[in-house]
Amino acid sequence: MPVSSPVRRRRLVSLVTLAASVGAVVVACSGGSGAGSGGGGGTAGNPAPAPATGGSAHDHTGPVTPITGTPTRGATAPEARTDLYAATRVGNFSPTVQGDPALVYVPNLASGTVSVIDQQTLRVVRTIPVGAQPQHVVPSWDLKTLWVNNNAGNSLTPIDPKTGQAAGPAVPVPDPYNLYFTPDGKSALVMEEARQIISFRDPHTFAVQQDLPVPQCAGVNHADFSPDGSYLIATCEFAGTLVKVDLRTRTVVGTLHLNPPGALSAPQDIKIDPYGKIWYVADMNTNGVHEIDGDRFVKVGALPTGPETHGLYPSRDGRYLYVANRGGRLTSDTPPFRHDGDQGSVSVIDFRTRRVVHTWVIAGGGTPDMGNVSADGSKLWLSGRRSNEVYVIDTRSGALLARIPVGQEPHGLAVWPLPGRYSLGHTGILR
Repeated sequence: MPVSSPVRRRRLVSLVTLAASVGAVVVACSGGSGAGSGGGGGTAGNPAPAPATGGSAHDHTGPVTPITGTPTRGATAPEARTDLYAATRVGNFSPTVQGDPALVYVPNLASGTVSVIDQQTLRVVRTIPVGAQPQHVVPSWDLKTLWVNNNAGNSLTPIDPKTGQAAGPAVPVPDPYNLYFTPDGKSALVMEEARQIISFRDPHTFAVQQDLPVPQCAGVNHADFSPDGSYLIATCEFAGTLVKVDLRTRTVVGTLHLNPPGALSAPQDIKIDPYGKIWYVADMNTNGVHEIDGDRFVKVGALPTGPETHGLYPSRDGRYLYVANRGGRLTSDTPPFRHDGDQGSVSVIDFRTRRVVHTWVIAGGGTPDMGNVSADGSKLWLSGRRSNEVYVIDTRSGALLARIPVGQEPHGLAVWPLPGRYSLGHTGILR
């Protein structure tokens, strides 16, 4: 979610009627089972890794036995077949991405640019001018294009992942805060946050197929999809709610308040577990994640993680969920919920036990926001939203490998290429 840019704040506050929510999740930077803290910092040219403490190193890169079911807190899920992320294991590249250079694309919201980072040298190799307020860099469903969401520029800028360069003129699209694709590849979904619309569009030309107004979902911005592709659940940041959309009828079939009246929920990223049962919802105001049974569309639990909980990314082996805690303190109780501070961290949730097993503090302070895991699973790349830098974190130890200076207010960066058959959008949700 963008920090409070003056232009965006004026647009959104005028549009939003805040739905009250409740029950603050306790702020906690340490996990429930041997959480460790992150190691020392470094620069792009001189990384200085240091091991995490308080928890044993763990490898999140190798294969894992597919499992399913809904594990209870602290229990281990039974072995079975369902594994939504099975196609995204190390080495499972689509032929479409063969030869794509290993780069990271960082949209700088306040600079109107995309910084392109070489994954090997950890250096910015070029800066691409794009439209106003780029929010996310989104891989297309067919893995052939990276789309820059120019939110205030009302356009999508295409980048060719074969060259790492802009690939033609921007496509006019109103208010593209975020972008998703239906699992069948038949529609692009533009999340028009300020306009409170989920716009179904042609995934290639972006011609409108159908606009779905969601007035009950102020601040609609992130989503994920059910295992069978029949529905999605989207977060409503300024209403403190979720909406469930039936993709067969393209209608809203449910609204879920994350908390009863009394607290200010601000849901951000959302991610389904590999078993297709529990959906995790990051909440930057209650400093943790909500656990949702998507089929029944009810809240079944919550986990405290750290201050200003934001981005959610499965490990490459499908065993863990990395939770980016942006590290701020809430300073305004009206949208867009301004925060300040830099006590950022990454919490690691074990999907099978539904417990936080590690917390890696960004040494020296930081504001980790959105990103993704490298193709080999060894690194977690995250934008430093209020710090104007990108963090590279070792997923085996939690060590901070590098801080890479970029433009102003970096947001939804894309790591590319990644293993998987097709993209559901955002910063690279592949299946």
